[in-house]
Amino acid sequence: MRILAIDYGEKRIGLAVSDEMGITARGISVIERKSRQADLDAVAAAVLEYGAGAIVVGYPLRLDGSAGIQCGKVDRFIASLEEIISVPVIAWDETLSTKEAEELMREAGVKRKKKRGMVDRIAAAVILQDYLNQKARRGGGSPPGPGGGNT
Repeated sequence: MRILAIDYGEKRIGLAVSDEMGITARGISVIERKSRQADLDAVAAAVLEYGAGAIVVGYPLRLDGSAGIQCGKVDRFIASLEEIISVPVIAWDETLSTKEAEELMREAGVKRKKKRGMVDRIAAAVILQDYLNQKARRGGGSPPGPGGGNT
């Protein structure tokens, strides 16, 4: 089963998808934010295109593990997704995923101009790979989301 991952941001939404075996993640695209409905439609189209059986949404916890203002925005986005998509939606701690994505791009020598369009999809891949790694460590079951439970 493929899993779609979302790095939800104010201006862009990064998307990544797993392979069929749920072992590796790769960034696939970036949605330029337009309206909530357009954003939801684009995510729904990606779920259909890739045959995703679940969605992992990056959950922006603070470094101390507490939920901030951005978590509320992600909660509302997840609730909207759950209204239109019939696959499970799982919130997943995305702490420092964008920093890790930026570091990966710097190591790969990606030019500054190209980074803006890439960082969100790479951050989504980082989030998804972390989820997949945790799932593998737990023997294939869904790992708990932020706060110890699935959303």
